[in-house]
Amino acid sequence: MTKILAIMLTVFISNVCFAQAQTAEEKGLEIAREADRRGEGFGDYEASMKMVLSSRRGDRSERDLRVRTLEGKDGEGDKGLTIFDTPADVRGTALLSWSHADRDDDQWLYLPALKRVKTIASRSQSGAFMGSEFAFEDMRAQEVDKYTYKYLRDEPCGELTCFVFERYPQDKYSGYTRQVVWMDQAEYRVHKIDYYDRKQSLLKTLSVSEHSQYLERFWQPGRMEMVNHQTGKTTELLWSDYQFNTGLSESDFTQNSLMRAR
Repeated sequence: MTKILAIMLTVFISNVCFAQAQTAEEKGLEIAREADRRGEGFGDYEASMKMVLSSRRGDRSERDLRVRTLEGKDGEGDKGLTIFDTPADVRGTALLSWSHADRDDDQWLYLPALKRVKTIASRSQSGAFMGSEFAFEDMRAQEVDKYTYKYLRDEPCGELTCFVFERYPQDKYSGYTRQVVWMDQAEYRVHKIDYYDRKQSLLKTLSVSEHSQYLERFWQPGRMEMVNHQTGKTTELLWSDYQFNTGLSESDFTQNSLMRAR
């Protein structure tokens, strides 16, 4: 009995020492990796989205979009296609994004009025996406290795408890110096992100809510609101009609498919 107790005590002490030795940077990365792991295996999905643009004065305009996503394989990042259906002046406009874990992401924008595909250069991905408060870089998959991390604290978020951590973009052309993320400890869902600009000033806040679970495993938001604190403008993304395993393939995410997107 004495020997068993001694072994148990040794294991306990080792675990305590390990926990104490873990740095804030290591814990932040651990949280990000666990969130990424929980999102693996979805294959592909399609969804409908309404984009609501609001000015400081309260003027509103709406756009209807469709979103398609294909999970990356063999270490590659996800691919995404966003297609505008309304209003008429942007109908057929489409954004194609290829995320990469170890190099700059690729993005292309199809402009039907010009009947051509425009490459979004890396240095331009910090620009506003179609007049919204979301940047082009916000519209691509957020690969774990594109950031470094630092855990800050645990904090209540509604009825849940959230990890609060910072992540720092490694992309030298990013419009952000850092992002502060609130992620719940129950399901590792993002609830809020504060974005700081290149002058280290608070630029935007993203609030994420109305999460629903699909396939008894994957959580997706129903509402995302990006508030620009410097301009007073707001963009809401209202998600609906999620469908998983729809049969999307690599051929649905090429520049040729971008021009055919309807």
